[in-house]
Amino acid sequence: MTPEAFPGCHVVERRREAEALADLATGAVDVVVIGPTTSTSRVINLAHQARELQPGVRVIVVAQDIDRSDIVAALRSDVYAVFALPVAADDLRSAILRALDDEQWQSGILVESALPDWIALRVSCRRVNAERLTQFMSELAGDLPATDRHRLVTAFREVLLNAMEHGAGFDPGKVVEVHAVRTDRALLYYFKDPGPGFDARAPRMVASEGDPLTHLDERATHGRRAGGFGLLLTSKLVDEVHFSEKGNEVLLVKHLD
Repeated sequence: MTPEAFPGCHVVERRREAEALADLATGAVDVVVIGPTTSTSRVINLAHQARELQPGVRVIVVAQDIDRSDIVAALRSDVYAVFALPVAADDLRSAILRALDDEQWQSGILVESALPDWIALRVSCRRVNAERLTQFMSELAGDLPATDRHRLVTAFREVLLNAMEHGAGFDPGKVVEVHAVRTDRALLYYFKDPGPGFDARAPRMVASEGDPLTHLDERATHGRRAGGFGLLLTSKLVDEVHFSEKGNEVLLVKHLD
């Protein structure tokens, strides 16, 4: 990836850690991309040092091998995004551009508990935070077959965005609670939004496989925008979808072979 990929930005490449840290200590840096030139643990440590030198800097980590403990450490260190190799150039470029535009990113993802097999987060209801967290979850599921990983992460993103939109109106002052739990037999994602919920059992408020459009009239009658397709999509991507009685809590379950 060349500097020309980021018009209007001053791009500097540093191959030595000391030079990069000196830049952070003396100049204004918006985004730092730390590449896979050393061990993953060292990369995470460098990310932590960068954040100490410039608390507002957005750090993107690219590492050779990332395990769950590394991702937990990155979340705790307030790393902006993590990618394991191989990473598509377009995906990395998109993350860098989001980071450049995101001046209010801090405290967007708050870690309440972070064990490798149980992560609990509070996520500010901004779309960019949903994209950031989706990337973290994609790396957490990095040992799954590619198709399963893609389907699972797509479902995760869909439910998180629904919670932010319908439960919080994308109000950045509100949060969605997110838990990611891994057992020997399953991956589970739990979401709780601050909204009033809805009746997920109502047959005419969400799309159904046999009749995907009729529900739109019912939603309009209740003053709700066109929608209801996300739940149908999600139900096709994971093994189980469960709602609380109030309807503002969702549990996704993916069985592991």
